Amino acid sequence: MFVHNKRLQYTVRVGESNPGLANLMLEQFGGPQGELAAAMRYFTQAVAEDDPGRKDMLFDIATEELSHLEVIGSIIAMLNKGGKGRLAEGVEEEAELYRSINGAGNDSHVTQVLYGGGPALINSGGQLWNAGYIDSIGEPTADLRSNIAAEARAKIVYERLINLTDDPGVKEALGFLMTREIAHQKSFEKALYSIESNFPPGKLQGDPRFTNVYFNMSQGDGDLRGPWNQGDQWQFVSNQSEIAAVDGGSGEASVKLTTAEMAVVEKTAMRLKSDPTANPQTGAELGAQNAQVIGKK
Repeated sequence: MFVHNKRLQYTVRVGESNPGLANLMLEQFGGPQGELAAAMRYFTQAVAEDDPGRKDMLFDIATEELSHLEVIGSIIAMLNKGGKGRLAEGVEEEAELYRSINGAGNDSHVTQVLYGGGPALINSGGQLWNAGYIDSIGEPTADLRSNIAAEARAKIVYERLINLTDDPGVKEALGFLMTREIAHQKSFEKALYSIESNFPPGKLQGDPRFTNVYFNMSQGDGDLRGPWNQGDQWQFVSNQSEIAAVDGGSGEASVKLTTAEMAVVEKTAMRLKSDPTANPQTGAELGAQNAQVIGKK
């Protein structure tokens, strides 16, 4: 059950109308790294979580993300407030009003015309929010790692938005939201490493023949060694003959077919067999010949 508190988690103080900036802020409202996506990701994980501690944490953070959705939505609404009134009342000449909401680099017509200045569930490019942004898989060690990455991506987007405005109030509110992404990363990391068997994700262990092998698949200038491919835990393989068919087989795909299946496959192969001695004239060649004739005329 949710009970709404009419006060925002962080006070929004917008210094002036800026519909173009409002449109960019939509990235954190209805974008893939935005607050709604985060809230839905953690809420659905919480519903399915059996561990009481992780369940409580996920519900807490999911609910806070909804409060962040309200904060960023309020910023968008305030940035749009002046333009919304001008557009609704038609207080300017048509051409001037058009230029003001669709000027150089300003795509605010997306929110102004289509959504009346309110925060829409779209990203800054107008893409509708969709549930495909939620990448939960129902395995805590995998989902917590995904959550950590999601919070990191959201922090980076907030940093970029902060760099786009000189409005002190907007910067302050965005700074709060960015900081909370850091706090959530810490909670998710603590929850991940409180699971004793957290790597590899899932129950099955890897094949020991390949678990600690690093295949140098991209060879040439720029090859580098580091902790990701050298040290006691790594077997570094560069020899191409050792990379192909590492299982010791031929490296070719095969399947066992019944006699009836094989007969049909062979019949199809014979019917569709290419003639390597043929040199048929193609439509492309005819088109090239016609172009040459036209060119000579």
